[in-house]
Formats: sequence, C-alpha cells, structure tokens
Amino acid sequence: MKYYILIYYFIICCIGISCTNVVRNETHEVSIIERTKVEVYQTAKDNDDRLKKVSERELKEFGQPSEQQACVFIDDTHTFQSLVGIGGAFTDASAEVFDMLPKEKQDELLKAYFDKKEGIGYTFTRTHIASCDFSKESYDYIQDGDSALSTFSIDHDKKYRIPFIKKAMEMAGGFKLFVSPWSPPAWMKDNNNRLRGGKLLDKYKQSWASHYAKFIKAYEKEGIPVWGLSIQNEPMAKQPWESCIYSAEDERDFVKYYLGPTLEKSGLSSKKIIIWDHNRDLIYQRASTVLNDKVASKYVWGVGFHWYEGPGGKNMQFDNLKRVYESFPETHLVFTEGCCERFDIQRINDWSLGERYGLSMVNDFNNGTVAWTDWNILLDEKGGPNHVTNFCFAPIHADLLNGKLMYTNSYYYIGHFSKFIKPGAKRISCSSNRTGIQSTAFKNQDGSIAVVVLNTGDADIDYLLWINGMGTEIKSLGHSIQTIIL
Repeated sequence: MKYYILIYYFIICCIGISCTNVVRNETHEVSIIERTKVEVYQTAKDNDDRLKKVSERELKEFGQPSEQQACVFIDDTHTFQSLVGIGGAFTDASAEVFDMLPKEKQDELLKAYFDKKEGIGYTFTRTHIASCDFSKESYDYIQDGDSALSTFSIDHDKKYRIPFIKKAMEMAGGFKLFVSPWSPPAWMKDNNNRLRGGKLLDKYKQSWASHYAKFIKAYEKEGIPVWGLSIQNEPMAKQPWESCIYSAEDERDFVKYYLGPTLEKSGLSSKKIIIWDHNRDLIYQRASTVLNDKVASKYVWGVGFHWYEGPGGKNMQFDNLKRVYESFPETHLVFTEGCCERFDIQRINDWSLGERYGLSMVNDFNNGTVAWTDWNILLDEKGGPNHVTNFCFAPIHADLLNGKLMYTNSYYYIGHFSKFIKPGAKRISCSSNRTGIQSTAFKNQDGSIAVVVLNTGDADIDYLLWINGMGTEIKSLGHSIQTIIL
C-alpha cells in the first residue's frame, strides 16, 4: 500500500512540475510580448518635431476596443505588394544647382537624401533622356537627320548630371535608376518641334527605339546601372516644354513592334519597361489597352503614374490605381513623378506641401504601388532653373546667394516612408476607424513593422495602435505624420 502511495505521490509531483513549466513558459512568452518596443517618430506643424523620436513605449495586452475609441489596426498575417524603393529625380536643374553649392553643403545634401542612418535613405531614382523642362536649354544627343544614330553622344550630361548621380550612388551604396524621355528630336516628329506635343513619325520609330538602348548602354559605360525605363513622360500632354503625344494604341504598338524587340536584340531585356507615366485619371484605359494585348504585355513590367489630375492635387483618383491592381496583379504600379507647382518663396514653409505628399503616399501604397518617385531632388531659390519658367517646389531648395539649404516639410513627410520602409518590405493589412487619421503599414525583411499615421486635420486624435490583441495608446497631433516602429 505504501508502495502505491509513493507512486501516486511521484506522479502528482511530476504533473505539478510539468504544469509549472507550462505556466512559466506561457508567462515568459507574455513577458516578451509585453516588452515589445514601440518607437514613435513624428513631424508636426505646431512644434519643432521633424522626423523626431518622440516616445518609446511597450505593447501590452488589450482586449476588444470600443466603438468610441479611435484605433489603427495592424494585421501582419496578410501581406500584399513588395516595396521596390522610394526616392527622387536627378534633373539637369538639380545637378547644376548642386554644382554651385559649397562643398560642405553638397555633402549635407547627399547625406540628407542618401545616407541610410543620417538621412532618409533614398533607394529608387529617375533621370531624363535628353532635355526636359528642368534643363537650361533644349538639346538632343544626336545631330539633325541622323537616323542611324552615328553621332550619338551623352557628353552634355558628363558635366553636371552624371557626376551628381555617381556621388549620390556612392553615398547610398547603390540604388535603382529608371530613365524617361520627354521628347524625340524635333525632326523625328510631325510638328518638327521638341516642344508642344507632336507625334513620333512612323519612319523614325525604329531609330527612336534604338535611341533608348544607346542611352542605357552609354550611362552604364559611365558606371551608372539603369534598372528600367518609361516609354514617354506624360504621353497625353501637349506642353510648352518637351513633350510627345502617344495614344494608348500608339504606345501599345511602339512597345510591341519596336521598343520591346529592340531591347531584347540589344541584350537589354532585363530592363523594366514602364508604360503610361502620366496621371491617375486615364491610367486604367491606358493599362487595359496595352496589357490586354498578349504580345505587348510580355514586355511591360509596370504602369507609371503622376498626381497632376486635379488643381493642387485635390482630385487624386486613387480608386483608379485599385482597378489596375485588381485587374493586372502581375503588373507593378509605380509613382513616377510628383511635385508642388507654381513656386513661391513665401510658401517655402507651407505645411500643405508636405501633406500633399503624405496623402498621396499613404493612398498610393494602400492601392498597390510598389515604388514612389518624387520629382527634382534639388532646385534653387527661384524653383529652377527651368527653360520655360515652369518653376516648382522641391523637398530641398538651395539659397545660392547665401550658400545654404532650405528644407521644406515635404522632405520630412517623404522621409517618414523612405527612412523606415526598406526595399523588399511587404505591405500588410492596416486600417483606421476614424476618417481623421489615415494609415499604411509594411513589414520589413528583418521582421520590424513600420506603420505610418497621417493626420491632415486641425484636431489632435488619441488613438489605440492595435496588433494581435496587443495595443498602446498614441496621440496624433493635428497636421502631423508619424511612423511607428514595432
């Protein structure tokens, strides 16, 4: 009898130890969750916060939120598109202004944009093929009538633009660069003018397709890898500067019969071809016309878009992106250009400049965009130079008279995305239950989660950041943007 009692006692003790271990393990797991660090970085209108770390807190267990509580909900079990990169454009204007800065200000600018720790870590960039409006003059790379391209030369770019790009590449440790033409040479067009629209003549379509390949190979010979290209900047706009008109059918047939095959024959089939490169308003019509063609679509990697479909960006048609994302999920959406127009030095600190960026970036990403490109990286204190007086804002302006840099709040708004969301990050489910705050979220490859919360209203909003039954309370100031790192 004593023997059985001892066995019974032994079994009970073992079960107790096992249960104790289970409880301890569960307690240990909870304590890890409780100690999950949440860092909040903020830029706000009514104080000096500029990409500033304003708090560090812990996620704690949180049950069912109430309907009265403002919330941002995160669910990292559902993933969507992968980020390719975020950045801006190297124009002739940017390069020439950069060259006029004192050396210490050049270094400051390069760090501000391209340093991953001290700056905002740009990883995706653009430049133009031949001249654009943000050039001091209109120019070509070939002589008039040279359809064989025997006189092709990028010597013009070697003075300012190529050195600028190479310095930025060195600071960044490399980035993806795509290239875009504003117009073929005048003699290749039916209006015999690089400016004011016009169309590419049929007899020069092969020469123009070969021109892209020439440009890509010339830049790569200079040590600048080219990741991709768009076919035409703003192909539906007759502008007073360099421009060229392509209907959807024109662009479809050009990539199908000329550009796609030419890049293949030139050993450049790995370059990513982007169609459209214009506003969101007609993006679905353009995408469907090109991508529903089986031959044309095999050459196309992405659909590019701008944000100029309404005065001052007040008619941003984000649902059109969603339609493309739903209908052509294998094709990639790329924001290829955006800036705030009609430069006025008195508006250099206007908070609406940055909020336009924040609004666009949150909604573009939430509707499937994989890469986002600002326009000029740098302009002078007049919003140029520009050979047709189309002066605009950039995130950073140079005060050349005093050798200083002026940062608009656009720089910080972009930085709330580019500094914390890295290439390869996957967008995850994120939603808000209040119209006053908008949000998007990405999970980086290292497992960290970056949540961007935008408040464009006047009122402060206290909200709960909630993920997997855990939460922490955060205050969103009126006219602010936050990035929360988990």
